[in-house]
Amino acid sequence: MGAKVGGSKDGPVSEPNVIPFIDILLVLLIIFMVTAPIPTVDIRVDLPPPNPVPIRLQGLNPTVVGIRETPAGLALYVDEETVQLSQLGDATLSHAIRNNPALETQQIYAEARIFVRADQSTAYGNVVDVMSRLQEEGFVKVGIFAELASEG
Repeated sequence: MGAKVGGSKDGPVSEPNVIPFIDILLVLLIIFMVTAPIPTVDIRVDLPPPNPVPIRLQGLNPTVVGIRETPAGLALYVDEETVQLSQLGDATLSHAIRNNPALETQQIYAEARIFVRADQSTAYGNVVDVMSRLQEEGFVKVGIFAELASEG
């Protein structure tokens, strides 16, 4: 027999065999990838184009849906008018019609811009719940209203 690699003719081989260790790690990696939790809520985000194009907003005034967490619970506002969660769709539709007189009633769901506005302390689940309810009502252009944080 010939000499073993890394050892003398009579001595033991001191190099560890890492192939089984790598096999076990790959199997564990596959198991963790398969069992990883899948996100249950997806929010569709339309990003602006790389070169900003002026957006036609003439006659299209956004309707702002505000969310505030109060000691009494969750408070919803449509253009600063207090509404209940069960009446959110109807109130948003009436305000969107009033804010967009250039659009016909059939176009309101497709063209009216609805902005959801919440404080940073508002739970993410509440914001997603309001956005999904508005989308279930048929509003297509539902977005998040963002403001720059004030320094000071």
